[in-house]
Amino acid sequence: MSTRTAVITGASAGIGAASARALAGAGFHVVLGARRLDRLRPLAEELSGTALPLDVTDADSVTSFADRVPECHVLVNNAGGARGLERVEAADEDNWHWMWQTNVLGTLRVTRALLPRLLASGDGHVITVTSIAGHEVYDGGAGYTSAKHAQSALHRTLRSEHLGDPLRLTEVVPGMVETEFSLNRFGGDAERAAAVYRDTHPLTPEDVAEVIAFAATRPPHVNLDQVVVKPRAQYDGSRVHRER
Repeated sequence: MSTRTAVITGASAGIGAASARALAGAGFHVVLGARRLDRLRPLAEELSGTALPLDVTDADSVTSFADRVPECHVLVNNAGGARGLERVEAADEDNWHWMWQTNVLGTLRVTRALLPRLLASGDGHVITVTSIAGHEVYDGGAGYTSAKHAQSALHRTLRSEHLGDPLRLTEVVPGMVETEFSLNRFGGDAERAAAVYRDTHPLTPEDVAEVIAFAATRPPHVNLDQVVVKPRAQYDGSRVHRER
């Protein structure tokens, strides 16, 4: 049996990098896409994978990326993120534009580009990493929660549109995960980012990657539609138990 190929977006750090390691460990050839090739290339070399430049906000970049992927069995839509935490009346439209381009249109572009290869594989699988922010809201988060709601809706629509096709679709819905997420959201403010995770025990990228690899290695007739994974100490986006 030939080696199956898994494509991971946003693979240079965090959940994406951890997913690349988990899927490579499960026997997949991993194709890693991200903007930061300086981080991507050493990881690809470590995993005997392939590193390709990818900016999901750029349609030409997505087309060029997809043209260099001859086959695809699993696609992990992981690229995304948040910028800012302003209330609606103070919303920064540039931040909103970036969040919608990255989380929603980026997922659309990559999935659309690789769908023919996923279907041709005879056992394709799209795994989209959304967030609990795609299923609830919180003050100051309208830009991110609206983008994640749209990304989740896109993914669930694909599940309906491809019913009967050789394509599985899994939405992985993480809660609090300690990555560069908060550092990016707060424009590099390390102290503010660290406060998000202080006095609690968040998920690690590896925790989420294990869920992704588990979903990807189920038998072809088994579809895990949606997996919500949160730290034990987190109830929702607003309620986290902290040890004081």
